[in-house]
Amino acid sequence: MTTAPFGSWPTPITSELVVAAAVSLAEVRVDGAEVYWSEARPDDGGRTQLVRRAADGTVADLLPAGSNARTAVHEYGGGAWWVRDGVVWFTEWADQRLYRLENGSATPLTPAPAVERGDRYADGDVHGDSIVCVRERHGAGEPRNEIVRLAAHAPTDDPEVLVTGPDFVAAPRLSPDGATLAWLQWDHPSMPWDAVELVVRELATGEETVVAGGPWESVSEPTWQADGSLWFLSDRTDWWNLYRWPPGADIEPIVRLDAEVGVPGWRLAGSRYAVLADGTVVFARRRAGSDALAVRGTGGLIADLDVPFCEVAAVRSAGGSAVVVAGTPTAEPGVYRVTPPGPDSDAAVATLRTPRDLGLDPAGIAVGEHLTVPSTDAAGEPRTAHALYFAPASATHGGPPGERPPLLVVIHGGPTGASSSSFSVATQYWTSRGFAVVSVDHAGSTGYGRAYRDELLGRWGVIDVADCVAVARRLAATDRADPARLLIRGGSAGGFTVLSALASPDSPFAAGADHFGVADLEALARDTHKFESRYLDRLVGPYPQERDTYVERSPIHHLDRFTAPLIVLQGSEDEIVPPAQSEMIVDALRAKGLPVAYLLFDGEQHGFRRAENIRRALDSELSFYAQVLGLDLPVAEGIEPVAIENL
Repeated sequence: MTTAPFGSWPTPITSELVVAAAVSLAEVRVDGAEVYWSEARPDDGGRTQLVRRAADGTVADLLPAGSNARTAVHEYGGGAWWVRDGVVWFTEWADQRLYRLENGSATPLTPAPAVERGDRYADGDVHGDSIVCVRERHGAGEPRNEIVRLAAHAPTDDPEVLVTGPDFVAAPRLSPDGATLAWLQWDHPSMPWDAVELVVRELATGEETVVAGGPWESVSEPTWQADGSLWFLSDRTDWWNLYRWPPGADIEPIVRLDAEVGVPGWRLAGSRYAVLADGTVVFARRRAGSDALAVRGTGGLIADLDVPFCEVAAVRSAGGSAVVVAGTPTAEPGVYRVTPPGPDSDAAVATLRTPRDLGLDPAGIAVGEHLTVPSTDAAGEPRTAHALYFAPASATHGGPPGERPPLLVVIHGGPTGASSSSFSVATQYWTSRGFAVVSVDHAGSTGYGRAYRDELLGRWGVIDVADCVAVARRLAATDRADPARLLIRGGSAGGFTVLSALASPDSPFAAGADHFGVADLEALARDTHKFESRYLDRLVGPYPQERDTYVERSPIHHLDRFTAPLIVLQGSEDEIVPPAQSEMIVDALRAKGLPVAYLLFDGEQHGFRRAENIRRALDSELSFYAQVLGLDLPVAEGIEPVAIENL
């Protein structure tokens, strides 16, 4: 091993490697013997391609050149495509129209947009010759979210509206006989992890039943089964677990664990469980910062499967097996077929879509370690925070004796999100250079039950900051990080926590990176999109009644407390956190004379999808830290120094 200062190690994990042939796998569908999945490809302009694996193993792209299967419903999208009997329906990003794709030809089914932004479609279900799906209609005033029905194979000028009135709807699903519609609905100021109702309607009579949900119950992922029962996830016992409703009877628990089967509904069309042909249930469950894949047998016995997955994005039934999108601690997500164990056999895993072969030495891969750290609540009372710690790792280099590494404290978005224990080349970009990385699951994060999630209510900008500071100081105190080189980075809601932490009077951080974060809560409450327009009612308080709290919590009003350098990265077309939020904080720090760097990425939305922008963002952030901390960057990478004002 060669000795070199932490943070300056040469590494094979460059920004070029991060994006080269990279894809983001999210959704998967099974259609008979064929498996379909989506791939977001940074090196193809960030567009989402649909891929089919035929029964004989042949793999082919489906969308014509330039097409992009991506919906803007809720701005975050999800559920932009579905498939039945070899036909694919998808929402085209460019015009948000719904298209039918067959034999390589895409035909629009919905009208061209009548106004800017127009109608958006997502989360569909096909039964016979009809589709039911979510439509988000834009025009004057607040967009309307509705469930509509339209012909599956012919264009229509005016889809039939089935459900209208609730502020939000999701997951329209038709029963096996097509006679009953199930869907989810909720109203401002709730988010889908707060209070959601599961409703069914007999289409012939219009009779409706609220199956589950209420003021403090979150319901998700309704699916009909062949016997006419309706299955769904609910957090009625603190954890998102699995339940079954036989129409006309009482709800029955199917999977009851102190673990999360569900995930927050930022995106539509989630799929965390599947019922196989023999009644076996395969499901993902999250505990202590990691997923596992588990099975409930027909006799009711629940057990984790002996498979290597630590992060599961999707689970779908494929007859006697399940198809999953999943990652491991040492490999990026892939698509796999998982067959549960039988009386005389172990669980079997077949790879359908292989992760990238990055050619890395296993000795140079950092694997996450779950931490529980003492923290405090808003009143100073003791509580526990969670985090995933990734130590510096290199197959060729080590730090000098007695030196401790710089620590990068990473804050996930949401703030109702979660850290990932799956292999991420973007995380290894830092650890392979000699940085320690800790991803904080602060109060409000998913994966630790509803009570932990609700700890953030009314205290965003306070308790999340306390958790991040507690984790950083704990690692410094236990010699796992250099207390003089504590860094903090985050995007979106995580960017707000970054700015709040840097504005904290006792901030321990030497520098920070804000990716499209919130600087002014008032501006966010006034200007953001419909889906999150009342989110802050619960996280901060009703606006404008609680305006004083909004002002007190907004980093833009505490510039006198900022002392650390900051880099800000922003997409020019971000509708969720508009560029004005970033520009406010940058202009203010410029005026104060603090070191600040600002990069605006043309054509990017909430998060960066294009390869060239992902590379530039990573390398610029590294250059920023190197200049601030006095680190030497490997000359061979040719990283262009980012311009830092007032340094």
